Amino acid sequence: MLMKLTTEEKFAFLQLAQYVAKLDGEYGPKEREVIEEYCTEMGIENVEITIELFHLEGILSVFKTAKSQKIAVLALMVLVHIDDKYGIYEHKVMYKIAQIFNLNEQQIHLFSMWGKAGSALYEQALIFTEV
Repeated sequence: MLMKLTTEEKFAFLQLAQYVAKLDGEYGPKEREVIEEYCTEMGIENVEITIELFHLEGILSVFKTAKSQKIAVLALMVLVHIDDKYGIYEHKVMYKIAQIFNLNEQQIHLFSMWGKAGSALYEQALIFTEV
């Protein structure tokens, strides 16, 4: 999905993903691994952001179409569920993103369920491909 984003959106998504992953103060190995996979999929280098300099609304304004907004939210939902800790900080930021992108409660709930299933499948794939 992420390869369908424009170049500008890909770099914005990377910043957004790192921001969401770092929100709870635990930027763990599973989150790092997913972000690395996203970078590989998008064909970009993973560059760390400084969370204090991050501006959420500015980054979200890069995603101009409903399609690119939904792609970003779906990928973020996998990320927030990957460590089985969809905490209050992540929940609040995902709700704010959904509001800015004009996604309703039902859509965000469905996206969250998809993200939870996607993160479980991702974990299984890692187990299946271990050497």
